[in-house]
Amino acid sequence: MKQIIILDSTLRDGAQGEGISFSVKDKIHICQSLDELGIQYIEAGNPGSNPKDIEFFQEIKKVPLKNARICAFGATRRKDTTCEQDSQIQSLLDAQTDTVVIFGKSWDFQVKEIIKTTLEENLLMIKETCAYLKQNGRTVFYDAEHFFTAYEQNKDYAFQTLQAAVDGGAQVICLCETKGGFMIDECRKAVVEVVSKFADKVQIGIHTHNDCGLAVANSLVAVTEGVTHVQGVLLGFGERTGNANLSTIIPDLQLKMGYECIPAENMKKLTAICNQIAEITNISMNQQSPYVGKSAFAHKAGMHIDAVLKNPFAYEHIEPEVVGNNRVFLMSEVAGRATIIEKINRFAPQIKKDDEIVEKIMAHMKELEKEGYQFEGADGSFELMVRKVLGQYQPFFKLHYYTTSGSNPRPEEGVCCCAQTKVEVDGQIEITAGEGDGPVNALDIALRKALEKFYPLVSQIRLVDYKVRVIDTKAATAAKVRVIIESTDGNASWTTVGVSADIIEASWIALSDSFDYKLIHDIEKRYKKII
Repeated sequence: MKQIIILDSTLRDGAQGEGISFSVKDKIHICQSLDELGIQYIEAGNPGSNPKDIEFFQEIKKVPLKNARICAFGATRRKDTTCEQDSQIQSLLDAQTDTVVIFGKSWDFQVKEIIKTTLEENLLMIKETCAYLKQNGRTVFYDAEHFFTAYEQNKDYAFQTLQAAVDGGAQVICLCETKGGFMIDECRKAVVEVVSKFADKVQIGIHTHNDCGLAVANSLVAVTEGVTHVQGVLLGFGERTGNANLSTIIPDLQLKMGYECIPAENMKKLTAICNQIAEITNISMNQQSPYVGKSAFAHKAGMHIDAVLKNPFAYEHIEPEVVGNNRVFLMSEVAGRATIIEKINRFAPQIKKDDEIVEKIMAHMKELEKEGYQFEGADGSFELMVRKVLGQYQPFFKLHYYTTSGSNPRPEEGVCCCAQTKVEVDGQIEITAGEGDGPVNALDIALRKALEKFYPLVSQIRLVDYKVRVIDTKAATAAKVRVIIESTDGNASWTTVGVSADIIEASWIALSDSFDYKLIHDIEKRYKKII
């Protein structure tokens, strides 16, 4: 199997995405997750750009990594100076990483109009920077910024810049499709010519952006044409429309195209690690992401589900377990008995297809769906509903009341609502209050305070998504609403649903279901360990 080197730029290029901000601890945790997956190189930031990255490069030296090498990132030296005099180059050495990624200008337009220097000086900047870093014991990867545009506009000069990096001692020259606008055949043409001229001297890399939705495709095409080094971001986020998504590229290359990117035994960790990094980054995973999305192996159509139950190969291109994902059968009013049984058997394996209780469960589910419930995106509430019908449910707390109130204008930033709850656990009454940015946030805080006294693991729960749907728009403000809440404890995630003409009540139903689901599963885990 041919080896493909993977460089993950979540902490550098990914961090340039809108709404993305990492603390030093976040960056360290992401490095540990990427290392566990088996990523070979992690481009971790620019130590010359901000104090946070300087602190990170000091702290990461204390963290043992098994697979990944940390890379510092920076530009070639400034024009009309030396590497010894350039503080940014010196900060790359101060970071003390074995490998340094340097970017330089390939496009003559950028040289003349952006950095305002001569074409000859730019070539010296590239060559001298690579040579200086190599002389100081660093392995150098050279990122040829805007290479594909440069190839189209002034190919001869673009190749001169690559030669300057080679002459300076770069081990990798990486072709950057910086604007993300090139079509597959255009990308292929440039890669083929670069490989023919340089592959016998250095490794060739690819770094693509997704402005035309082709970042993954262009990366795969580059590999088929001889590229052996691929850069991207594990979840594909980044500036504008994002970077090449490594959670798709890695399994595409390894499971479909016969290349090795990570250790084979690590492929089953892919989905979990993607979820970990989404959690650290504080973003919601795209449910329809190939391989790792929640819906990647989700089936709803009755005939599809029947076929998959007989043989998953009928509608699945790989087994979900290969990438650590799960097969999902979506619940709805059109779901067949076999579908419901498959879902029930995950927590009640004793139930058989022909048991009378199944008909009762289906009838109850359809009644709830008439009221506006929808279980296809709320597995947590579906499980709780079935447990109640089976008599396998004991409430963890009893609600006496809750109240919410709002303030306008806000009394302080981040606070506009207050909530009070009175709950009972094993005869003990707990009354708590919470302030939050909205009534549901305040209710969540108040309920959490009340339950943590009795169930400390509640502190692990975090709401990651909150959706409201109006069910009957003709009823205007009297319409019922459906509230769907997605929760996580950092390892698993689950979704619950509530329906009411009162949006706060609907939210409470979904919220309390979320806490119940977590507590039930924690108790069952402890019980299994005991037996």
